[in-house]
Amino acid sequence: MPRPNLLLFMTDQQRGATVLPGSPVKALTPNLDRFRAAGVTFTSAFCPAPHCCPSRATFFSGLYPSEHGVWNNVDVGNTLSRGLNDGVRLWSEDLAGAGYRLDFSGKWHVSAEEGPAARGWQTTVPMPPRHPVPAGARRPAADPYEWEPYERGDRGHPSAVRGEAEILRAGYGTYTHYGTHDAPFGDRRVVDQAIAVLRSRPRSRQPWCQYVGVLGPHDPYFVPQRFLDLYDLESICLPANFADRMLDKPGLYRRTRGRFDQLSEREHRESIRHYLAFCSYEDALFGELLAALEQSGEAENTVVLYGSDHGDYLAEHGLWCKGLPCFQPAYHVPFIVRWPAGVAGPGRSVDAFVGLEDVAPTVLELAGITTERAFAGRSLLPFLRGAAPSDWRTAVFTQSNGNELYGIQRSIMNRDWKYVYNGFDNDELYDLRQDPGETVNRIADAALQPVLRDLARQLWQFAQQRRDTCINNYIMVGLAPYGPGIACAP
Repeated sequence: MPRPNLLLFMTDQQRGATVLPGSPVKALTPNLDRFRAAGVTFTSAFCPAPHCCPSRATFFSGLYPSEHGVWNNVDVGNTLSRGLNDGVRLWSEDLAGAGYRLDFSGKWHVSAEEGPAARGWQTTVPMPPRHPVPAGARRPAADPYEWEPYERGDRGHPSAVRGEAEILRAGYGTYTHYGTHDAPFGDRRVVDQAIAVLRSRPRSRQPWCQYVGVLGPHDPYFVPQRFLDLYDLESICLPANFADRMLDKPGLYRRTRGRFDQLSEREHRESIRHYLAFCSYEDALFGELLAALEQSGEAENTVVLYGSDHGDYLAEHGLWCKGLPCFQPAYHVPFIVRWPAGVAGPGRSVDAFVGLEDVAPTVLELAGITTERAFAGRSLLPFLRGAAPSDWRTAVFTQSNGNELYGIQRSIMNRDWKYVYNGFDNDELYDLRQDPGETVNRIADAALQPVLRDLARQLWQFAQQRRDTCINNYIMVGLAPYGPGIACAP
């Protein structure tokens, strides 16, 4: 069999449950539904961090943030890092070296120091970075652009009356959470450009890889009216844990919710409606891309991946968007693979824990490329072929240092328990079997100390393996109930 082509479609901030049948937040996605029926759906797929840049860097490198060096938004003035660590290699470079043609359109957000062209991509139409890097500069000082809207004087006092979907913020400006727009974020242009490349690519023996990165359904949720009309507001329900005031959780969680508490319950439901409509809009764009692939005659031996960089709280605990509140909706992502020539038993669902770190080793094995470098993830080809490795991972780990507002946070989740280490506040422990909505923090339950200690040991062992240095033992910061020393104890 010739080496397969690769077509990767990545949305931005799409919650995994929006593509899963039976989910209370399943979006209307007819193209994805047909796509799922012909492929393999990974129902327990997670990102390593609840932000675009670290997760996208993991997607392209197969490494965790502690290894690739991208911890937060590379384009903001107070970023901790603007690009990848020296020596980090992306799978796109391997494909280019192996003779693949690589075409890129849409969102990059891996580095502010270099674009896709520096990593093997040929046709590149990425979004321009907000912080262009001067020639020869490695770690440039922050551009003062972020002060400009405040200096113009248009973000002072909010209006006295709050309007529909508005959140008033004195000194920041009014934020509008949802609305309508015929072409949100320019995603129409991104997909049209990708289709044009697909149609113009000459048929040859040369395998190709094409990446398409749209920005929806990222907040604010502005969507074409025709997709909003697909949903009846009366059928939209608030999540079961919406009323959780998070009194037993870190104060930052409550402070974040406080912003969204300005919205009425009806507006929260409208927000869900707009978000789901945004997912339907992206589904329509994806369908057009699939149609163009079919027309090209190359669909049979093309591996198509539909995924996202991170999720969205979608009103759970009264929260929206994503951030340090370490709740599953911000980490759970869609992950669906179709390969007519190589998938065994199409239409299957796989519940094994997988993540964006698995993309790099999967892509390389698909392309027949071997490498000596180690990855945090593993190839998913056994699952595509209908086999489940007996030694597959039994836990999910996350790494975050915050985004714009910083704070050390690490977590481990298995089928039964979830432990969150918060360097900035109290830790969290959830019994996922009894409390899947993560409403009751059991961290202070003395009877659960053996469970907590075991989870902490695994968390620190993972940190040791991934060269994570969030282990300082200074008296003012070494605050975990069980420190990293238990990972090394006999």
